[in-house]
Amino acid sequence: MKTLTRLSVVFAALFVSAGSMAAMKHDSVMVGGAAMYPEKNIIENASNSKDHTTLVAAVKAAGLVDTLQGKGPFTVFAPTNEAFDKLPSGTVDELLKPENKAKLTSILTYHVVAGKYDMKALEKKIKQGGGKAELKTVNGESLTFMNKGSKDIEIKDAQGHTADITIYDVYQKNGVINVIDTVLMPK
Repeated sequence: MKTLTRLSVVFAALFVSAGSMAAMKHDSVMVGGAAMYPEKNIIENASNSKDHTTLVAAVKAAGLVDTLQGKGPFTVFAPTNEAFDKLPSGTVDELLKPENKAKLTSILTYHVVAGKYDMKALEKKIKQGGGKAELKTVNGESLTFMNKGSKDIEIKDAQGHTADITIYDVYQKNGVINVIDTVLMPK
């Protein structure tokens, strides 16, 4: 009888453990060929995405790694490598130079909003704003958010350029990432 009880306990533990692992896997989102895990921070996850190598290199060059590993919560609108490729030739290389650190920092912090804004929160803000919402970024300037259709949000930067959110709600332990297709530019 004791052996049967021990086996029951072992099977119950395995079942709970398997269920927990399945739940963790279910919560992860694939970005750039890598799973993004909600128990990791923004930097830990973004560093694994093949689609965000330029962004990660820029964050390191700007000295923002410690900030984005911090408690948060932060919402990062993360441009892909393809988004950086849309910039004029040589722009990224120029921004990564040490003498341009202040400009690079301004651009990167323009992609970060304090707080946790997933699709639902953004849609709520847009509805409250009568069709658009403005959120202040960490660099002090604002981004404008508009619905393009059902579950399709567009972001307008200070220069009037727009970006589409291509992957929503990549939850992190210190915030959320929304992947975008264009680099946003402050004034």
